[in-house]
Amino acid sequence: MLAVMGDTLGLEPMKPVSETQHILKELRAFRSGLVADRTRILSRQETQTLPITRRQSKTRLAHINKKIAEIGAEIGRLIQADDMMAHSMKIPRSIPGIGAICAATILIEMPEIGGMDRKQVASLTGVAPMTRQSGQWRGESFIQGSQKVVRDAHHMPALVAMRFNPDLKAKYQAMIKAGKPPKVALTALMRKLIELANALIKANRLWVNKYA
Repeated sequence: MLAVMGDTLGLEPMKPVSETQHILKELRAFRSGLVADRTRILSRQETQTLPITRRQSKTRLAHINKKIAEIGAEIGRLIQADDMMAHSMKIPRSIPGIGAICAATILIEMPEIGGMDRKQVASLTGVAPMTRQSGQWRGESFIQGSQKVVRDAHHMPALVAMRFNPDLKAKYQAMIKAGKPPKVALTALMRKLIELANALIKANRLWVNKYA
């Protein structure tokens, strides 16, 4: 399936994944599981009224938060121990809105980042708009792709960029003014963020505010 998608997108064959990359992928997946557990507990807390259940939930949250911090620290340590990854990490992090977790997810889950063009990276990430077509019928656009983990990691950064990244804030406001639904405008920011990260890593340079 992935090989077919790679051929379709015109991607070069990936280099063998290093042992560090395998370890980072496992740690990233484990951290995501912990975050999901935390979200479920926080959701249940909203309906809990008994002191004992609220107390147990608070204890479990503290334990999970500690584990999330430990896994995050280990991910950061391994990335910093790899000179190439440590250098690459600085590039997406220079983009207002992209934090350490999002940048690490990009490097861990998309080792081919920096070696693709805009269409390829958007399609692989799943933020390229596609139009449903069947005979004479054309439906509204939607998004698809294989890298849901990377796409999901860009949701919060896009919300932050919408407020604090001058370039992307202007893009979002222009789309809303043009009548685009907020969800569509936000997806466009997600696509812009991953395209920026790919382009900057390819050019080996940091992000610069063009309005500065």
